[in-house]
Amino acid sequence: MSEITVRPLGVEEWEQYRSMRLTALGESPEAFVATREAEESEGEDFWRARMERSTRLLAERDGQALGIASVGTYEEGEGIAQLFGLWVRPEARGSGVAARLVRAGALVAAEQGRSQLYYWVGTDNGRAVAFASSFGFRPTGNRRPMRVRSEDDGEEEVAMTLSLAGDRGGIPTL
Repeated sequence: MSEITVRPLGVEEWEQYRSMRLTALGESPEAFVATREAEESEGEDFWRARMERSTRLLAERDGQALGIASVGTYEEGEGIAQLFGLWVRPEARGSGVAARLVRAGALVAAEQGRSQLYYWVGTDNGRAVAFASSFGFRPTGNRRPMRVRSEDDGEEEVAMTLSLAGDRGGIPTL
């Protein structure tokens, strides 16, 4: 089996990102705030602008797209980036794709001069908390209502943070 590679997508690759994003929204609607119906009607300008706002990462094996993730700024803290929109095709789950995307996201954030990487996970999602913890992410006191269903249903997510300086929690140095 070939190696999983992760690469940043350029603005000109907006159609590839759009395709993966819409697939993710259709396959895992509960994992995202947006809906497939809302985003599939958006035009090229919307997608190009989205590509310019954050770094979009694509995981592939033998030219087949397996997963996506994004790295962007976190407005509430200087020097902090956030990893978001992480999604892996169901048939590729458990094969290391998500781990590769997280590592690549940490490297992108470090290259951008960020000192921390945030990753928001549901407080009741033990599997996601354990996954993030395996990279060295630690829970912070920052919590917010889950925006997937309703802000009124009481579900929360917690920001987990990974230090990008000093002990890198298993993230390779640049």
